[in-house]
Amino acid sequence: MKKYVVFAALCTAMVACNSSDSTKKEGEKPAESTTAPAGGASTAANDKALEMIGALDCTTCHKISEKNIGPAYTDVAKKYETTDANINMLAEKVIKGGSGNWGTVPMTPHPALSADSAKEMVRYILNLKNQ
Repeated sequence: MKKYVVFAALCTAMVACNSSDSTKKEGEKPAESTTAPAGGASTAANDKALEMIGALDCTTCHKISEKNIGPAYTDVAKKYETTDANINMLAEKVIKGGSGNWGTVPMTPHPALSADSAKEMVRYILNLKNQ
């Protein structure tokens, strides 16, 4: 019974957190997407990464600079150095999902996402380090 209550609460939180997206027009970027990382990647790469993040369900659990269900992207950037090894490891976590690094709530896997797309999104997130 306890599992059902926890599951229902998690589902309710996810719906509530994503409810503001119902007014979003097709093709529109998430509200926080106007924030570009300081230094590092080019604007075109940032725009492409933000577009991919907005197209997936990432914004349901993550925000750029504040914790939601999952960690803020800026907190992820502070925790991990921008190295090829970390980019590969984090891209794999985005694709396979997982839990334990940021608490007990598991991250949803994204198996249809290509490794290159996941790496591009991770590079954008790690470039938020200076915000």
